Amino acid sequence: MDWDDFRYFLAVARTGQFLAAARLLRVNHATVARRVTVLEESLGTKLFVRRTTGCDLTSEGDALLRRLESVESSIEAIRSELGGVDEVPTGTVRVGAPDGFGVAFLAPRLGRFRQMYPRLKIQLVPVPRSFSLSKREADIAVTTARPTEGRLIARKLVDYSLGLYASKSYVSHHGVPQSAGDLRSHTLIGYVEDLIFSQSLNYSHEIWKDWETDIAISTAMGQVEAVRGGAGIGILHDFIARQTDGLVQVLPELLVRRSYWLVVHEDYHSLRRVTAVADFIGDEVAASRQIFLPGR
Repeated sequence: MDWDDFRYFLAVARTGQFLAAARLLRVNHATVARRVTVLEESLGTKLFVRRTTGCDLTSEGDALLRRLESVESSIEAIRSELGGVDEVPTGTVRVGAPDGFGVAFLAPRLGRFRQMYPRLKIQLVPVPRSFSLSKREADIAVTTARPTEGRLIARKLVDYSLGLYASKSYVSHHGVPQSAGDLRSHTLIGYVEDLIFSQSLNYSHEIWKDWETDIAISTAMGQVEAVRGGAGIGILHDFIARQTDGLVQVLPELLVRRSYWLVVHEDYHSLRRVTAVADFIGDEVAASRQIFLPGR
């Protein structure tokens, strides 16, 4: 068994495609396919289900991936320890985050991160979905609910609030609702219900039990833009709405509270490159904690 074959396996497992793995490793597609086939034959099992659009791990492949990433993590930890405390973090770290936090809060601060760690590359994936840390879809995840399963280490970043907002142009044409019941006569903006990936985001009926969404948008930032454009009234993150020109809060007594959590797989939590990014995010949130609170 050639241990270098595991490097090809990891590249395919992480990219989901032989061609993408070949680009990553800077070899041709045929070499990747051949090395993976040799590894499968030496192990006596299929590691991937080949498809026209890519490939999926088999149960055996998934088990191997977990073992290899654990080994990889141990090797990186040893390298970090032997390199001393002054070693500069290098490599790539992928952060998965809800688009509200990722786009509105974290993205504008990445320039400062780059100045601090010029040899460390960061990938921010701010989309409305959950991330599997065990499958290496992300190295760090920011979530709106504390995970209850898996070998994950979570720490609470901050509590935040959401309230009702409309644009100045909207209320000038349609008036300001004076009670929750008045919302029946207004256009309401919210999530696409069957695409809500976490129940922590299903908060419209906490705001008002009779809420019915008229304009459904699957991203938080998309909702902000619709509200800003005068389409209707939406439930927006207070920390985003307060820094968006042209918005006014309506029915301020109606609000919901949630929390952001920073989550890392236990195999990676001690890696220098991961801890550098995790600590940066934690420090930035702590320094800006007041913007997440209602009424500020």
